[in-house]
Amino acid sequence: MKQSLIRIALCGAALLPITMPGAAQTPYPNKLINIVVPFPAAGTTDSIARIVGDKLRTRVHQSVIIDNKPGAGGNIGAAAVARAAPDGYTLFASPPGPLTINFNLYKNISYDARKFVPITTIANMPNVLVVGPSVKARTLQELIDYARANPGKLSFASQGNGTTSHLTTLYLENQLGIKMVHVPYRGSAPALSDLMAGTVDLMFDNLTTTLPFHQSKRVRILASATKERVATIADVPTMHEAGVRNFESSTWVTLAAPAGTPATVVQMLAREVSDIVKMPDVISQFATLGADPVGSTPEATAAMLREETARWKTVINAAQITLD
Repeated sequence: MKQSLIRIALCGAALLPITMPGAAQTPYPNKLINIVVPFPAAGTTDSIARIVGDKLRTRVHQSVIIDNKPGAGGNIGAAAVARAAPDGYTLFASPPGPLTINFNLYKNISYDARKFVPITTIANMPNVLVVGPSVKARTLQELIDYARANPGKLSFASQGNGTTSHLTTLYLENQLGIKMVHVPYRGSAPALSDLMAGTVDLMFDNLTTTLPFHQSKRVRILASATKERVATIADVPTMHEAGVRNFESSTWVTLAAPAGTPATVVQMLAREVSDIVKMPDVISQFATLGADPVGSTPEATAAMLREETARWKTVINAAQITLD
């Protein structure tokens, strides 16, 4: 009987809400949670944040809103979160730029990405190398051979200066000792449009964006920048299989919080989001976006961010690029 009472007490304790530091010991959450997305609505990061935010609302019984704060490559949204109170009510859903690239790239930046508290990586989207219909190369090796024999003849599109798309191609140039002409665009849509028209030759972009065009044969994916083949394009080799060793690049969405956010809140949010991304309907919704659910621990997320930061810092320094 005594053991039964102990088990009941422990179960009850597990259901108690988290309390925030302070005299009132207010349970968390007890008000609206604001998730800042540093890019416009309807993009992949925004879509993923809204899927998770909708589920989180029902699980914690509080309103969850998505607050789009675009501009300056994600720096405006990041700075707003960095200035927010570290109480768990302002969170940051970010792709790679603001958390692992921008502070090594921009001359003037008003926040330190290394001070954000990692919560979890929500989803991951492989980056792939895509060529337009005018490119004769049918394999990555054929493309590399042409690039080496014809320096500066191939052009590559990107989503803009300093984006993952841009840096991944610089990464490839560094690895192979080749040189191509960069043509920056304002996002994937105009870049892909010119790629299909033959105005530019190739680009790296995430699978979410490129898959429909690959399937309709308007572009060709030559390789994925992943450790293993991607199930939805199982016939496409990885960069490693195609001869470019240890080459990885992905676009992910990570949830983070301002510096000083209590560990109890961070751990609670990590558990909730990890559970959310395992839900069958969420997995299905992510699949339509070409996104793989992750749900990592805060510790694993922090390790991933350090690895990504080191990778892109090396690329940025080697290319000697800076942005105002």
